[in-house]
Amino acid sequence: MILSFFVHVISAFFATIFFSILFNVQKKHLIACGIIGAIGWGIYIVGVLNNYSDVLFTFLGAYFVAQGSYFLAKYKRAPVTVFLIPGIIPLVPGIGLYRTMYALLFSDHTKALEYALTTFQLSGVIAGAIIMAALLPLLFRPRRQKI
Repeated sequence: MILSFFVHVISAFFATIFFSILFNVQKKHLIACGIIGAIGWGIYIVGVLNNYSDVLFTFLGAYFVAQGSYFLAKYKRAPVTVFLIPGIIPLVPGIGLYRTMYALLFSDHTKALEYALTTFQLSGVIAGAIIMAALLPLLFRPRRQKI
């Protein structure tokens, strides 16, 4: 189980770096992108290997990727999207879309609906996690007084 975890995390690290190269991320940011993507995927895999909810751990992984991206953007003085877009790639539910289309191809509409609903849930929690990471700090900052 531990070996499987490390294989997943290392694979996510390299996949994130390769997507970063595809998105023309500067060389100085590649390792940081890879680390963010690997940790986000690692959080998801911990939940999957322990038979917890895919939706919950996708949310937690995406939230960490978003928060880490905002932190790295300030620390490295780069746009947030440099770290956020490649970092979120491992969590995107591509297999769910594939399974949905495959089930539709063979007229298994019940399975297709099941896969589609799961895929939409995962996509929704990824978007929700990114929005929460962007908006939560705004709730806790002090308000400016009017002059």
